[in-house]
Amino acid sequence: MNSKSRVISIVMRSTILAFAWTMGPCSPAAAAPAAAAPPPPAAPAPAPAVAAPKADAAPGADAAPAASEEPPAPGTPATDSPPAEFKTLDQEVQGMKKEVIDLNKDLFVLQEELLFPANTQVAVYVSMDVGAFFALDSVTLKIDNKEVKNYLYTAREADALLKGGVQEIYLGNLKAGKHELVAFFTGKGPVERGYKRGATITFDKGVGAKYLELKITDRVTKHQPEFKIKDWD
Repeated sequence: MNSKSRVISIVMRSTILAFAWTMGPCSPAAAAPAAAAPPPPAAPAPAPAVAAPKADAAPGADAAPAASEEPPAPGTPATDSPPAEFKTLDQEVQGMKKEVIDLNKDLFVLQEELLFPANTQVAVYVSMDVGAFFALDSVTLKIDNKEVKNYLYTAREADALLKGGVQEIYLGNLKAGKHELVAFFTGKGPVERGYKRGATITFDKGVGAKYLELKITDRVTKHQPEFKIKDWD
């Protein structure tokens, strides 16, 4: 599906979603029907007249049993179970939330395709291996002698790279032809001393997207970190 068709599809979905949200009830309290309210309590029936005891009644005669209480009227709704209308409304709201999340994902993908088309796209990634001789603090990127990125890492981000994570540090556009990428790595080297090294690569940007990887590895034989830039053709 091309970009124009995706734009039309996303606009139609967002219009339908907005219309459904407008036509739906505004609040769960408004969705409950008036019939769901419990009926007003019935007026108590007048107590039956009790005849005065006869004078000649036996002194040990039992008194008349008290009248039993009236059972609750059938059909009275239980107060501890929510009406079915609330459950239906909650399901509709959850469905709308899922549609909004899916729509945001489509918009994000479409935005990347429009801002960074494949014929001019260049992406740079960072990865680390072992990390016994180097603790990463920051990375600075220059393309064709122009600084395009300066990223400062937190302790959590550096730890994620040590555990095998890969970070997309830069995404931009370049015209076809030869280009030069220079990366500067700053951190703590052996013996916890300040350490700054650089790596450079000259690459050809063709018609398709270009992917480059900044690799930080340990050179065990020399007890020093090693910095390389790999071109993923």
